[in-house]
Amino acid sequence: MPFPQACERHPLIMPDGQPHLGTVFLNAAIDHPRWQVGAYTYASAHRPPDDWAMHLAPYLYPASPERLILGRFCQIADGVTFVTASANHRHDGISTYPFAIFDGMDPDRPSLPDGPHPDTVIGHDVWFGQGARILPGARIGSGCIIGTGAVVGGRIAPYSVVAGNPGRVIRHRFDAATVEALLDIAWWDWPIARILAQEAAICGGDPARLRAAAEAG
Repeated sequence: MPFPQACERHPLIMPDGQPHLGTVFLNAAIDHPRWQVGAYTYASAHRPPDDWAMHLAPYLYPASPERLILGRFCQIADGVTFVTASANHRHDGISTYPFAIFDGMDPDRPSLPDGPHPDTVIGHDVWFGQGARILPGARIGSGCIIGTGAVVGGRIAPYSVVAGNPGRVIRHRFDAATVEALLDIAWWDWPIARILAQEAAICGGDPARLRAAAEAG
């Protein structure tokens, strides 16, 4: 069976030949002006939603000032939610109640938050475990693993493993020199045929093997 093209909506084919409707390549399933999704990034859901953009980022509206940016080859498990900046209430005053949303949404009303609305930016090859929550403005580096149920905000260095609420880095997958080399290799930017040819090196536990494959071209 050939590897699916990045433009296919349902890339996972079951043994009976039918597509798994609960798994989608997001760049084929989402048409939203505030989303930016890299090729081969997929999401799964036990109950496939009608609107994947709303399912994953329910507060990111077409008119929102912020964006949700995901790199290539990310893996998003069931129940993951990206809580983007448009979900915020004003929290620097006495009350957090958003009076203005109920009678016109005048942007100058004092009960609405007054920016900034930071983008949420996810690197490449990030795995989000079941039920993870990603907070507004999070910056998660490539190669991270976000544990089941983790609540993650702020900046997370590449190739970190994050768990808990609040999410914290519990370990780094590789030493700093290896991380630098992996980011320089950037296998996710290779043509898909080359990626598949080097699958053993990419998915193996020996960074030197991947470095050798990169140098071989």
